[in-house]
Amino acid sequence: MTPIYCHVIYGHDTQGVAVFSSELKKGSVELLILAILDEESRHGYEIGKLIELRSGGRLQFLVSSLYPILCRMEKKGWITGRWVEQVGQRRRRYYRLTSEGRRALTAEHRTWIEFAAAVNSVLGASHA
Repeated sequence: MTPIYCHVIYGHDTQGVAVFSSELKKGSVELLILAILDEESRHGYEIGKLIELRSGGRLQFLVSSLYPILCRMEKKGWITGRWVEQVGQRRRRYYRLTSEGRRALTAEHRTWIEFAAAVNSVLGASHA
């Protein structure tokens, strides 16, 4: 797997909310992108900002680290991108989920749930 260089925050923020290391994010970034694109087409910067917003700031990705991932996902056939030009704005590449991407989202989501369940089983209820 290609390393993902992202803004790393680890430990707890000033309000005691857990934040996560880049190692945890590596295995989940494709799942997060697929989930965001399952709703509607979006451009790369918007994808990164939505992940940050929905995670309460605990997951932050440098936009420059998302583009290689989007390119890799496009090569896999999970997403497709198209350039859109709007008057007075920069040209942006909007990505959308393909039918293969929806199948991948279903499989990745199922794998994530099984992984989380296995980790929780090892930790036990006393560590939850």
